[in-house]
Amino acid sequence: MRTTDRILELDCSRTALTFSQRLANGFATVSSVLRVFRNRMEINRLHDLDDKQLEDIGLSRTDLTSAFLASTFFEDPSEHLTRSAGNRGPKSLFRSQRD
Repeated sequence: MRTTDRILELDCSRTALTFSQRLANGFATVSSVLRVFRNRMEINRLHDLDDKQLEDIGLSRTDLTSAFLASTFFEDPSEHLTRSAGNRGPKSLFRSQRD
Protein backbone atom coordinates (compact mmCIF):
# COMPACT_ATOMS: atom_id res chain seq x y z
CA MET A 1 0.00 0.00 0.00
CA ARG A 2 1.39 3.35 -0.96
CA THR A 3 1.27 6.42 1.14
CA THR A 4 -0.67 8.28 -1.49
CA ASP A 5 -3.45 5.72 -1.28
CA ARG A 6 -4.06 6.42 2.40
CA ILE A 7 -6.43 9.23 3.24
CA LEU A 8 -6.35 10.86 6.60
CA GLU A 9 -9.66 12.36 7.54
CA LEU A 10 -9.63 14.92 10.28
CA ASP A 11 -12.79 15.99 11.94
CA CYS A 12 -12.19 19.74 12.06
CA SER A 13 -15.82 20.74 12.07
CA ARG A 14 -16.94 22.92 14.89
CA THR A 15 -18.86 21.15 17.60
CA ALA A 16 -22.20 22.49 18.67
CA LEU A 17 -22.28 24.40 21.93
CA THR A 18 -24.10 22.84 24.82
CA PHE A 19 -27.02 24.57 26.49
CA SER A 20 -24.93 25.58 29.49
CA GLN A 21 -22.22 27.06 27.23
CA ARG A 22 -24.81 29.08 25.29
CA LEU A 23 -26.36 30.23 28.56
CA ALA A 24 -22.96 31.30 29.92
CA ASN A 25 -22.23 33.23 26.70
CA GLY A 26 -25.60 34.97 27.00
CA PHE A 27 -24.96 35.96 30.61
CA ALA A 28 -21.49 37.25 29.71
CA THR A 29 -22.94 39.45 26.96
CA VAL A 30 -25.68 40.82 29.20
CA SER A 31 -23.24 41.55 32.03
CA SER A 32 -20.90 43.33 29.61
CA VAL A 33 -23.71 45.59 28.35
CA LEU A 34 -24.85 46.32 31.91
CA ARG A 35 -21.28 47.21 32.92
CA VAL A 36 -21.01 49.71 30.07
CA PHE A 37 -24.29 51.39 31.06
CA ARG A 38 -23.30 51.46 34.75
CA ASN A 39 -19.95 53.08 33.90
CA ARG A 40 -21.71 55.67 31.73
CA MET A 41 -24.01 56.57 34.63
CA GLU A 42 -21.04 56.89 36.99
CA ILE A 43 -19.23 59.17 34.56
CA ASN A 44 -22.36 61.31 34.35
CA ARG A 45 -22.15 61.67 38.13
CA LEU A 46 -18.60 62.97 37.77
CA HIS A 47 -20.08 66.06 36.10
CA ASP A 48 -21.49 66.99 39.54
CA LEU A 49 -17.97 67.38 40.97
CA ASP A 50 -16.26 70.75 40.86
CA ASP A 51 -12.98 71.31 39.03
CA LYS A 52 -10.82 70.95 42.16
CA GLN A 53 -12.34 67.57 43.00
CA LEU A 54 -11.83 66.39 39.43
CA GLU A 55 -8.23 67.56 39.59
CA ASP A 56 -7.75 65.51 42.77
CA ILE A 57 -8.59 62.32 40.89
CA GLY A 58 -6.49 63.33 37.89
CA LEU A 59 -9.23 64.43 35.52
CA SER A 60 -10.54 67.61 33.99
CA ARG A 61 -13.92 68.60 32.65
CA THR A 62 -12.63 68.30 29.09
CA ASP A 63 -11.61 64.69 29.82
CA LEU A 64 -15.20 63.88 30.71
CA THR A 65 -16.53 65.46 27.53
CA SER A 66 -13.93 63.85 25.29
CA ALA A 67 -14.59 60.42 26.86
CA PHE A 68 -18.20 60.59 25.73
CA LEU A 69 -17.33 61.96 22.30
CA ALA A 70 -14.55 59.42 21.68
CA SER A 71 -16.67 56.38 22.51
CA THR A 72 -19.66 55.01 20.66
CA PHE A 73 -22.88 54.10 22.42
CA PHE A 74 -21.80 50.55 23.26
CA GLU A 75 -18.17 51.34 24.12
CA ASP A 76 -17.04 51.95 27.65
CA PRO A 77 -15.92 55.59 28.12
CA SER A 78 -14.26 54.75 31.45
CA GLU A 79 -11.27 53.29 29.58
CA HIS A 80 -10.64 56.71 28.04
CA LEU A 81 -10.82 58.37 31.46
CA THR A 82 -8.43 55.81 32.94
CA ARG A 83 -5.88 56.58 30.23
CA SER A 84 -6.34 60.34 30.70
CA ALA A 85 -5.85 60.13 34.46
CA GLY A 86 -2.87 57.81 34.02
CA ASN A 87 -1.20 60.16 31.56
CA ARG A 88 -1.76 63.16 33.77
CA GLY A 89 -0.82 61.43 37.03
CA PRO A 90 2.97 61.15 36.68
CA LYS A 91 3.18 64.71 35.34
CA SER A 92 1.33 66.15 38.33
CA LEU A 93 3.48 64.13 40.73
CA PHE A 94 6.61 65.56 39.13
CA ARG A 95 5.15 69.07 39.31
CA SER A 96 4.32 68.74 43.04
CA GLN A 97 7.85 67.56 43.84
CA ARG A 98 9.33 70.49 41.96
CA ASP A 99 7.23 73.09 43.87
